[in-house]
Amino acid sequence: MKSSMNRRSFLKKSAALGAIAVAGCATTGQEKRLPVTVTTPRRGPNEELRIACIGFNGRGKAHLQAHSKGPNTRVVTICDIDERLFDGAIKMVTDQNLPAPKTEVDMHRVFEDKDVDAVSFATPNFWHSLGAIWACQAGKDVYVEKPCSHNISEGRKLVETAAKYKRAVQVGTQNRANPIFHQAFKALQEGVIGEVYMSRALCYKGRGSIGIKEDEPCPAGVHYDLWLGPAPVRPFNPNRFHYEWHWNWEYGNGDIGNQGVHQMDVAVWLFGKDKTLPIRVSSMGGRYTYKDQGETPNTQVATFQYEDGKMLVFEVRGRSTNDEMGIHVGNLFYGSKGYMALRTNGYETVVDGKPGPSLKSKEQSTIFKNFHDVCRSRKIEDLAAPVEVGHYSAACCHLANISYRLGRTLEFDPKTEKFPSDAGANNMLTRNYRSPFVVPETA
Repeated sequence: MKSSMNRRSFLKKSAALGAIAVAGCATTGQEKRLPVTVTTPRRGPNEELRIACIGFNGRGKAHLQAHSKGPNTRVVTICDIDERLFDGAIKMVTDQNLPAPKTEVDMHRVFEDKDVDAVSFATPNFWHSLGAIWACQAGKDVYVEKPCSHNISEGRKLVETAAKYKRAVQVGTQNRANPIFHQAFKALQEGVIGEVYMSRALCYKGRGSIGIKEDEPCPAGVHYDLWLGPAPVRPFNPNRFHYEWHWNWEYGNGDIGNQGVHQMDVAVWLFGKDKTLPIRVSSMGGRYTYKDQGETPNTQVATFQYEDGKMLVFEVRGRSTNDEMGIHVGNLFYGSKGYMALRTNGYETVVDGKPGPSLKSKEQSTIFKNFHDVCRSRKIEDLAAPVEVGHYSAACCHLANISYRLGRTLEFDPKTEKFPSDAGANNMLTRNYRSPFVVPETA
């Protein structure tokens, strides 16, 4: 493994190859590399599965743990644009008496490494689709955090790319691999509350003000141009960097696309709408009770209508609020006979005005194990959270945000994934990508 000092010296020397400076953050010629398609040798069911983790400041820590502890799996490389995180990440691996992984700042080095079988992404949202597409093109299987896209168009391109290159692409909506949710789905299918006509998702997660901070030089060891990737060049600001990027439209999707996409995924799945999109969406809200540098709403209500007339309602409440049926973060389903309240440790129902069937369980998600198994078996149809259903769940969040930002109800065609005769809304199906960090037009 290269030492941090050697790596820093190399990157500084490389800067002469046409690099630019962004608010005091040095960038290098390697940061403009384009992906190279390579063939990765597939490993048999009894061979070690070698995984690279890209991004490990937040959710990525869970990726490091899960991939390190998997049967006959090993994290061989960690990659992040913030070199300050390397020592802690390496220690997480070596504390398990496992070999220290290699370190990289440029994900292209990971894609070119024939010793890597699969890539696990826990980057900011605006890197999810592009990074996963490049990984598929390089012959890697992919575990990508939710939402699998920053906008609807790139999500569809990721679906097409995974299919073209026959890659296993698992989305990190881990409820899909939790037996509790499968049992709830079965109960609804069997009519425990009658005909289900409305699905609700709740994201009542307190979010305080991030305040107002001045632009500043970025810290040493941060490769800011690589972090910006497809986004426009802007000065470094802590309120647009680690975690706080969630509340900026250039990088994140607000809480409906952060915590909320988990509940959106359950809402469409158990409602039987996870292979299509709605025909109408309306969303409103605001960033209430404080003024800060966040752009996304801390309070948001979105309503969706499907072709059969059934409704889905999503609520984000980021300030003080009551719960509903004991739920702050979870789902509610309404049927002709009653309703169901669903959370990660079980569900309860009310049928004909009286307590109905319920379930309590401590079972946990096996989403990472499922991914490891599919990487070995090549039975992509066995993925618990395949990329196409991940695309539909993310797209619902994006539709809500487009309606919110435009301030009006929108008609949508789920077959073309476009807004009929609405140029303003269609412009928001994608983004302006900064070259060379561009999602390809064709898979």
